Amino acid sequence: MLVLASASPARRRLLEQAAIPHRVQVSGVDEEVIQDPDPTQLVQLLARAKAQVVWQGMQQVGLGEPACTAVLGCDSLLVFEEEVFGKPADADEARSRWLRMAGGWGELITGHCLMPGISPLLEGNVQIAVVTTRLQFAAINAEEIATYVASGEPLQCAGGFALEGRGGLLVERIEGCYSNVIGLSLPLLRRWLTGPIGRQSAAPG
Repeated sequence: MLVLASASPARRRLLEQAAIPHRVQVSGVDEEVIQDPDPTQLVQLLARAKAQVVWQGMQQVGLGEPACTAVLGCDSLLVFEEEVFGKPADADEARSRWLRMAGGWGELITGHCLMPGISPLLEGNVQIAVVTTRLQFAAINAEEIATYVASGEPLQCAGGFALEGRGGLLVERIEGCYSNVIGLSLPLLRRWLTGPIGRQSAAPG
């Protein structure tokens, strides 16, 4: 069973829809203390920190049993015009961002870190990758932006939109992995779980 080191309902739904057995263990990592000017490096650092905190907690309390295939940590950011957009701090910030983004292109980048759940932590066993998806946003007007922001959805999401929610109406074009925009790349996870780490779940206990 996969352990998801994330409080994101969207990531949990992706795993449920893909019929991947999992449970959720929130890391509690303070994301504000982890900084890097390169967004690609930043999402990797955050994803690894989340996975590592949960992995270490499992070992300490003896939960690293063979039934746990691996621990997955993820973190997503939107890069627009070379500026990093995480979750908007408030409605005003969400509104100002959308006034800039409307009609433009951005990149949703997600860092993924998979740590083995049933073997000693060895550097070679840790999988880390970043998946980038390009998005073109709809050229919506100020009234449409205000309506979307008033829904509250933008305040819960990296980049200020949820592709699987109302925000899906506001994305004109996607180049790359669709599920990555929602929170994690299912194709990447499939490759990982059918590789050496994933096959550990079939090993005798």
